[in-house]
Amino acid sequence: MADTTTFDRIKKLAEKRGKSLPTVSADLNFSDNLFYRWKTSNPKATDLAKVADYFHVSVDYLIGRDTTEPENQTVDLAELANKPKDFDWDSVLSVGGKPIPEEDKEIIRRLFAHKLSD
Repeated sequence: MADTTTFDRIKKLAEKRGKSLPTVSADLNFSDNLFYRWKTSNPKATDLAKVADYFHVSVDYLIGRDTTEPENQTVDLAELANKPKDFDWDSVLSVGGKPIPEEDKEIIRRLFAHKLSD
């Protein structure tokens, strides 16, 4: 897929996570149409970095310099349980492609928080 654009890659990553482009834009505090503008203009490096961090991919992947498909990454629940309360769990963990309810996140925190101290 040599002709795949940055927009196409972002759209595919969003779809894999069950998210719409407007949702991803909102999560990153971008304007609603920013990704669509990237079809005809070059994105800022800082914006690309935010998107790469959000999807846990490299900027090189987003711009097509690295064509290796990102793999599903494992999530260490003990590490996740000890993240700050404002950590965006939805970027790394979901149930059936849907966000985990806050009460379930709290249960995970309680179950796994002690594992790092073992």
